Amino acid sequence: MKVAHLNAYDGNGGAGRACLRLNEALKTHGVDSEVIVNYKFGNDPAIKGLNEGLFLKMLTAFGILLERYISSFFSKKVKIPFSAPVWGKNLAHYRILQQADIIHLHWVNHAFLRPRDLLKLKRLKKPIVWTFHDSNAFTGGCHVRYACDHFEGECGNCPLLKRSNPGDLSHRIWKAKERAYREIPFEIIAPSHWMARSIARSKLLGRAVTHVVPNTLNTTVFKPYDKTLAKQRAGLAADKYIMLSGFMPSRKDLHKGTPYLLEALKILVDSNNIDYNQIELVVFGNRDEKNVPDFPVKTTFLGTVSDDERLAIFYSAADVFLTPSLEDNLPNTVMESLACGTPVVAFTTGGIPDMVAHKENGYLAEYRSSEDFAEGIKWVLTNPASEVLNRAARQTIEDNFSERVIAARHIEIYNELK
Repeated sequence: MKVAHLNAYDGNGGAGRACLRLNEALKTHGVDSEVIVNYKFGNDPAIKGLNEGLFLKMLTAFGILLERYISSFFSKKVKIPFSAPVWGKNLAHYRILQQADIIHLHWVNHAFLRPRDLLKLKRLKKPIVWTFHDSNAFTGGCHVRYACDHFEGECGNCPLLKRSNPGDLSHRIWKAKERAYREIPFEIIAPSHWMARSIARSKLLGRAVTHVVPNTLNTTVFKPYDKTLAKQRAGLAADKYIMLSGFMPSRKDLHKGTPYLLEALKILVDSNNIDYNQIELVVFGNRDEKNVPDFPVKTTFLGTVSDDERLAIFYSAADVFLTPSLEDNLPNTVMESLACGTPVVAFTTGGIPDMVAHKENGYLAEYRSSEDFAEGIKWVLTNPASEVLNRAARQTIEDNFSERVIAARHIEIYNELK
């Protein structure tokens, strides 16, 4: 069986990492699997980039920047991503796709596959599977919906657009998707039950065949290390509670919930339940250290950690992983932390409850409650059965998210479509 995966980038962002991890899992389990990306950043010869050669690279970059500029021009200045599909590629003539048994779509925005480009894939007469890594495929442009329910209709009156009305840009994008989707018999993979429920609510794809299959990761890379030795290798204090978190761009950030983490840490310190001098926050993945907020506890910024084995050391060194995200499909960081035997504190939102079992391998705080988030941090750090928590975290991943389990579920879907 030959499967061709299509994604905008090679590992840049959560969808890219999920795509590459699935590809490796499938290859390990006997599938002829290959990844094709619109813009290739890395040097992995096994990944096919559509931007090879200086001219194509520049042209692809221009298309990506054009889409981002136009999307920004029509959108309000809010930190909620919105994509206007104005540029794309016709992939129907690519031999890799012509020879594939299955075409598996992932994140196809940023001047890659517009609705009209997706329609052209129909010419190949191949089964198409599409994993939804965010909500964009069934909305009029937004990737993160929050409380907006316009996708249950035909979008329009979009709260993200400067000019919002029933026939606005979001409605026109929705109609373009409707025209394409009615002609393409694809099946959907939702990485979380939350995503599946969202798809079912949408007018665009509410009746589509949807399978709930999580993302995966390499459990031989993301694995528990002895916590004392991990702290030593990470250069962290052995006598402190280490709280790990990822990507803290700014206090104003909406999607990642930074303000709630700041408030929760202040509550934790002010409550005097944990000695201020005994705790330290470690943050990886921050893009702009100059604009990160002031945290109420000692904070160490690691910058981008691109090596997974090194990242696994930091996960193992941590006593708890904190993710205050307000909406997330199935965040890789939560899965990675649990795989390394480190419990997670998160809000009860998105697909996180698919991974975090309340007071079994972590703590699910009441949505948008800084007080309960602080309570969750205290509960984990002062838990007398910490080793039980750590083992439960690892077991969750081995039982439900390992490469073996997820590859088998994808292969089953592929075989049904052949």
